[in-house]
Amino acid sequence: MATTQPTEKRGKSFIYAIAGVGAAFGVWALVAFTSLLAQMDWSLTEVLRQYMIATGALAEKETLVDYYTHIKGIEYIIAVAFLGLYPAYYKYVNRTKATIKA
Repeated sequence: MATTQPTEKRGKSFIYAIAGVGAAFGVWALVAFTSLLAQMDWSLTEVLRQYMIATGALAEKETLVDYYTHIKGIEYIIAVAFLGLYPAYYKYVNRTKATIKA
């Protein structure tokens, strides 16, 4: 006899599993960030500087073309973010209003 678990119970267990994995990643990130701060003598600005160097935001540009390419990449990221968020903004602005009865 095969027993099937109700859909609601399976859904809750899936949510708990996802929450557990998310909590594990969150704890890992907090520990990693805390150990990084400890290595950098608790200097948040040094941590941010190292992060910006690692991601290429603070690289020394040798030519104007290198600088322009970097700025153009940032411009594309801003444009994609705008195009992605615009439908949500449009839906928020054009939502139906509730009628007020006097």
